[in-house]
Amino acid sequence: MVVPSIRVEMIYYTYAYLREDRTPYYIGKGEKGRIYKKGKNEIKPPKDKSRIIFLKQNLTEEEAFKHEVYMIAVFGRKDLGTGILHNRTDGGDGASGAVRNEEFKKKLSEANKGNNNPNYGKMGKDSHRYGKKHNQETKDKISKKKKGKTHSKEFKQKISVANKGKILSEETKRKISEAHKGKKWWNDGKNSKLIKECPGNGWILGRI
Repeated sequence: MVVPSIRVEMIYYTYAYLREDRTPYYIGKGEKGRIYKKGKNEIKPPKDKSRIIFLKQNLTEEEAFKHEVYMIAVFGRKDLGTGILHNRTDGGDGASGAVRNEEFKKKLSEANKGNNNPNYGKMGKDSHRYGKKHNQETKDKISKKKKGKTHSKEFKQKISVANKGKILSEETKRKISEAHKGKKWWNDGKNSKLIKECPGNGWILGRI
C-alpha cells in the first residue's frame, strides 16, 4: 500500500523594513505580496522599496514563524526596551495566529458550557450579590428611573402570549404566596393595585 505524501507548501518568507541608515525597524512573516502591505494595527512599510528586504524565502509556515521569532529576539523591541524594532509582539502570531486564536476561543466557549462554567449554578448563597443590600441613595436612583415607565400594549401582549399555558410549580406558588402575605390588593373590576389604602370609590379589597 502506497501512503500518499503530504505536500508542504514552501511559499512563506520573512522580511524586514529598514530605516535610512539600513537598520531594521520591523520584522515580519508573510506570503505572496504581504511584504508590501500594511495590515491592521501594523507598522507602515517604507515608501522607498529598496528599504524593504527579504530575509529568508521558500519556507514552510512553521519555519517562517520560527525565523520571525528569532529575528525579533535578536534585534529586540523598542516598547520593551530590549532593542530597535517597532514590533508589538514577539512574532509567531500574524494571520495564521489569528485563526488559531479563534479556534481557541471556540474550544474555550464549549468547555465553559453548562456545569463546566465556573459561574454555573451560583445562585442564592453562592452569588456574589448574596447578602448585599443597596444603600438608600442607590434605591432612590432606581426608583427615580422606574417612575413614569410604562410598557407598551404590544409588549404586554407579547408577555401575555408568552405566559399562556404556563403552569406554576407548587414551589413557585408557595414563594408568591409568601411574598404577598400582609399585602392588600384593591380591584375595581378593571384594574388592580397593590397599596395599603383604598384608592377610592368603586374599589374593593381583593386579589388580581
